[in-house]
Amino acid sequence: MIQVRYSTAPSSAETATTADLRENFLVGDLFVSGEVRGTYTHDDRMVIGGAVPGTGQVGLPAWSDVLGTDAHLERRELGVVNVGAAGHVVVDDEKFELDHLDGLFVGRGSEVSFVGADAAFYFVSAPAHATYPTRALVHSEVEPVALGSAEAANERNLFRYVWGQEVESSVLQFGVTVVSGGSVWNTFPPHLHGRRTEIYCYVDLDEQDRVFHFMGEPGATRHLVLRNREAVISPPWSIHSGAGTGSYAFIWAMAGENNAYTDLSPVPLEDL
Repeated sequence: MIQVRYSTAPSSAETATTADLRENFLVGDLFVSGEVRGTYTHDDRMVIGGAVPGTGQVGLPAWSDVLGTDAHLERRELGVVNVGAAGHVVVDDEKFELDHLDGLFVGRGSEVSFVGADAAFYFVSAPAHATYPTRALVHSEVEPVALGSAEAANERNLFRYVWGQEVESSVLQFGVTVVSGGSVWNTFPPHLHGRRTEIYCYVDLDEQDRVFHFMGEPGATRHLVLRNREAVISPPWSIHSGAGTGSYAFIWAMAGENNAYTDLSPVPLEDL
């Protein structure tokens, strides 16, 4: 099953109801046992999805009616992060073991399937102009970038999996940010990506916790309330920042005109 989301103008977000915002930007119900579910957004033609193999093995769907190809990765590249217990991803008959928060980059043209009784795989794909090698990205082996401070309640570790260096990709970038205990804010102060769409998937929240995700143009921000394993689409005109009621992490993924990680515009707080 795949949903389709259309691009929206910033003015429509400013006047939208809460229900409208959730319908256009929030992606839920991605993780269902024994299924692969996805959402296609016209913003930079990204696809996000969740694969929960259960007791079997599930393949990455072609979704030909939406993507127009016989195979999902015929013209795309893929990023995967395991948000559940240990499992593995099979890429062209090669098995890659993924523990919790481990990642995998898969180049254009590959066939992919998912296995793991207690695993849950989040994935994102984007159009690719070239084919780059598949790479396993072990969370514990990625050197984090320390950001923020405890005093500002935004202390966090940024794990860059694919970010325009070290691991080659056409346009896709993704990684994981883990918010430190006692901190609540992510990506604060905020910024804009005028040439890229970014999608957040919030994970590792307790059942009772929520993340308040802020979006919109700097002078007209709105918010969405997200549960564990829900995602939010952030168009190029929107800030993307959030605060949680408990500990959490999030998977960030970007695609667009380039894959320069530092291609962003900071937003001063006085502009919010």
